[in-house]
Amino acid sequence: MAQANFTEDEDQKTFKKIDCLAEFYTRGINGELIFLSSVNIILSIAAFLGNTLILVALNKESSLHLPSKLLYRNLAITDLCVGIVVGPLAVIYWISVLTERWDICFYADSAVGFAGYALCSVSLFTLTAISVDRLLALLLGLRYRQVVTYKKTCITAIFFWILSIGGSAFFFFPVIISSFQYLVTATCLITTILSYTKIFFFLRHNQINVHKHVTPGQLNQSLNMVRYRKAVNSALWV
Repeated sequence: MAQANFTEDEDQKTFKKIDCLAEFYTRGINGELIFLSSVNIILSIAAFLGNTLILVALNKESSLHLPSKLLYRNLAITDLCVGIVVGPLAVIYWISVLTERWDICFYADSAVGFAGYALCSVSLFTLTAISVDRLLALLLGLRYRQVVTYKKTCITAIFFWILSIGGSAFFFFPVIISSFQYLVTATCLITTILSYTKIFFFLRHNQINVHKHVTPGQLNQSLNMVRYRKAVNSALWV
C-alpha cells in the first residue's frame, strides 16, 4: 500500500514536471529566466502606472463622446489587468521552475494561460470596436449619437468580457482553445483592417473632391469653417 502511494506521488510529480517543461527550462538558461522575470516586473509596474494615468486622464476628459470614452476605459482596464495579474503570475511561474516548486509551477502556468487568453481576447475585441466606432462616426455624421449610445456600448463591453472568459474556460482543451484563439484573432484583424481601410478611402475621396471643386480662397474659407465646427463640437461635448 505504501509502495503504491509512493508510486502515485512520483507519477504526479513527474506529470507536473513535464507540464512545466522543466527539462527545457533548467538546462543552462537560468540566467535568461531571471532576466525575463526582472524585465516582466518592470513592464508590469509600467503597465500599472501608465494605464492608471490613462484612466485618470479619461475621467477628467469631457470632450469625448461617452461611448468612445467607455471603449478607451475598457481597453485601459484590460491592459491594467495584464500588468497586475498576468505579469506577476508569469514571474511566479518562471521562479517556480527555477526553484523546482512543481505544485506552484503547475497552478501558475494554468492561471497565466487562462488570464492571458481572457484579457488578450478582450483587448482584441475592444480595439476592433474602437475601429468600428470611428468608422460609424465618420459615415453616420449627425446620426452617430443616436445609433451609438452609451447603453449599447456598455452591453457590448460586457458581452466582450463574458465571451472572452467563457472561451478561456476551455484552456485545458487545446483543440478548442486554439480554434477559439484563431477565430477571434482572424475576425478582429479582418474587421479592423476593413474599418480603417474604409476610413482611409473615404477621407481620401473627400480630399480629392475638395481639391477639384474648391478654389484656393474657398479652400481657406472651408478650412476655417471646419475649425469652427470642431470648436462647436468640443463645446457641445463638455
